[in-house]
Amino acid sequence: MDRLELAQANKSVGIVKLPGSKSLTIRALMLAALSEGTTTLSNVLDSDDARVMLGALAQLGVRLDDLGGQRWRVTGHAPFAAREADIFVGNSGLSIRTLAAVLAFMPGAWRLHGVPRMHERPIGDLTDALAGVGAQVDFEGAAGFPPLLLHGRAPTAGGIRTRVKGAASSQFLTGLLQVGPIAAATADFVIDVEGELISKPYVDMTLGLMKRFGVSVRRDGYRQFVVPAGSRYRSPVAYMVESDASSASYFLAAGLLGGGPVRVEGVGDTSLQGDIGFAEFLSRVGAQVQWGPDWIETRRAGAIRAFDEDFNTIPDAAMTAAVVALYADGPCRLRNIGSWRVKETDRLAAMATELRKCGAQVEEGPDWLSIVPPKQVKRAEIATYDDHRMAMSFSLVRFASPVIIEEPGCTAKTYPAFFEDMAKVIQ
Repeated sequence: MDRLELAQANKSVGIVKLPGSKSLTIRALMLAALSEGTTTLSNVLDSDDARVMLGALAQLGVRLDDLGGQRWRVTGHAPFAAREADIFVGNSGLSIRTLAAVLAFMPGAWRLHGVPRMHERPIGDLTDALAGVGAQVDFEGAAGFPPLLLHGRAPTAGGIRTRVKGAASSQFLTGLLQVGPIAAATADFVIDVEGELISKPYVDMTLGLMKRFGVSVRRDGYRQFVVPAGSRYRSPVAYMVESDASSASYFLAAGLLGGGPVRVEGVGDTSLQGDIGFAEFLSRVGAQVQWGPDWIETRRAGAIRAFDEDFNTIPDAAMTAAVVALYADGPCRLRNIGSWRVKETDRLAAMATELRKCGAQVEEGPDWLSIVPPKQVKRAEIATYDDHRMAMSFSLVRFASPVIIEEPGCTAKTYPAFFEDMAKVIQ
C-alpha cells in the first residue's frame, strides 16, 4: 500500500495488548545465543528488525527453533560455530552495533552491511572502541560507516580496557557490555565512557537483562562499567519479552488526545524499559495516568498544556510528544534530541517538515525543536521517510483532522500490525 487515509477520530477507548519490545527481543536473542544452555523466549517481536537478528544468528551457526506463537528456543553456543559470514542488517541500528561488538571477539571474518540509509549511520565510535582492544576493522566506503569488515579474534590474556563516547548512541555501549563476558574470559573488561551518556535507560535495560542471564556488572554511575573476569552467561531456561514501551507511547497519547480511557497491556510500573517515562510526561501535560505491574492506562483530564522538556532519556517516545504538541495550548520545545539526526532518517529535519504541513510553526536547532501549534490542524499528506516512528507518531494527527500516511508499510520494522491495533481504540 502506497498510502493510507485515516478518517478523523472522534474518541479513543479500549485495550491493546502490545507486541514484544524490539530492544529487549534483540538483546535477549543475543544473550540466549551466548549463554550456556537452552533458552525458551516468549513474546518475541515478529518484525523486520527481529528477523534481522534471527537471520544473523542462524548464519553464525546458532540453533534456533521456532515454537510458534512468538516463541523461540535458542541453543547457546559461544564462540559461534561459523568462522565467516556476510550479514545483512537492513536498517537495524541495534543489530549491527550488537553484532559488531560480539563478532570482534569471535575468531573469523565478518562483513556487516545494510540498506543505503544504514550506510549513512555512523558506527565509528564503536569501531574505535573495538580497535582499542585489538580488533581489526576495515570500511568498504567512508571511514566510520558501514559496510564494514571485521576480523575477530579470541580475547587475549590480561586486562582489557577500552573507551567509548557517550554522546552519539547508547547502543555502542550496549554492544560492548553484551560482549563483556566473552572479553572478560581471563581478566576484567573495563569500559570507560567519555562525556555525557545519552539514553541512559537503555543501558539500564541492558544491565538488567544481563543480570537475568547470570552476569552482574560493576559500575561507577554512567562513567565506568566493569564486567568481572570469569563472568559467563547462563540460560534462565525461560524468558518472556516485555511488550514494547516505545510502541505504547502512541496508544497512551491516543488516550489523552481522544479522551480515553485507553489501556496498554504487557508493560507497566515494573518494566525494564525507560520509555515508560513517556506516561509520566503525559501526566504533566494533561493526562490522568493509572499504572499496574503489566498495564498503563491514560485518559484526558483537562487542557493539553504547553511544555518545554528534555527528552534525552526517551528519544524514541519524544517523537510522539512532538505530535502531541500540535494539540497544546501554547508553544512547545523539545530539547536534547540530537540523536534524532542519526536514526532511520534525520528525524529532526523530517519532523519539522511534516509538522509544518499540519500548520505548525516550527524552528529546528542542532538538538532541539520548537513548535507553535496551529489554531486548526490542517489536513496533510505525511511523508514517512521509510521511518516507522514517523508513520506511527503522525497517525495521531487524526484526532484533529483526516490525515494521509505515505508508505505505511514501514511500520513493519517494529510493529507490523500497528494500524490494525490502533483502529481497535478509535471511534
